[in-house]
Amino acid sequence: MSGEDPVLHIICGKIAAGKSTLAKQLADRPGTILISEDQWLAKLYGDQMTTLADYVRFSAKLRDAMTEHVPKLLKAGLSVVLDYPANTVETRQWMRAVLDETGADHQLHLLTPPDAVCLARLRERNARGDHPFAATEEQFHRISKHFVLPTQEEGFNVLHHDVAS
Repeated sequence: MSGEDPVLHIICGKIAAGKSTLAKQLADRPGTILISEDQWLAKLYGDQMTTLADYVRFSAKLRDAMTEHVPKLLKAGLSVVLDYPANTVETRQWMRAVLDETGADHQLHLLTPPDAVCLARLRERNARGDHPFAATEEQFHRISKHFVLPTQEEGFNVLHHDVAS
């Protein structure tokens, strides 16, 4: 472990905004573990996830499991990078509950590149085939309609990352 107080790293950004790339960089720190929603969902439910409704259902199951797991890691002194999209108030409320239970420090990393940049990255990522899920442009727009920027009232320590290109 690093000897520092544990930190919960939360990441907010649209599809292909750079969340997973940032998560991997943050997880390189000593005493830090990465929990990637996409990787867990792909391993557990990949062949069963064909619709957005499937994602919502399986994501909720995984979140239920992580509700006990993440606090245990933080209480053990490990920092945790949640490579989960903290893109809705509901998701951030779950993350806030984890923080409230543990008293851990946190950082909400906000990535807001323009949609055109995200879509270009999405096309590149899909062409490479190195991501567990290949979202379509239609899915990007459909899911992006639910994206809500964090507000000051939510009480997070927000660090805005400039990832415009």
